[in-house]
Amino acid sequence: MKIKKFNRKFKPSKNSSFFITEKAKIFLENNEQITMVDKFKNEYDVVKKNWGYYATPSINKRLIKNNYHTYLVKNKINNTIFLHLVNKKKKKQFYNYLKKYKIKILKWIK
Repeated sequence: MKIKKFNRKFKPSKNSSFFITEKAKIFLENNEQITMVDKFKNEYDVVKKNWGYYATPSINKRLIKNNYHTYLVKNKINNTIFLHLVNKKKKKQFYNYLKKYKIKILKWIK
């Protein structure tokens, strides 16, 4: 694994009212995993495989255990589709975000 740290700020789209700060790029070899942990100790893993990535832990077990619900959403402005992992205690903020940025839920994935 190789980590390249930096501090790049950008808007995710020209219509955004907020900035994202990119802190690092992590270069993984096959079968290496990184685990991200929030202040409440909820975890999110990504594993590099020779065919691509396990981009999320199991949706019906580990994500639920770590207090996340999974949504497939579509931005109505530019027709892009995303997978959002939402902390189950933060659904109100999530729905406000969807409304503000004209994002539609395509599917709630348990």
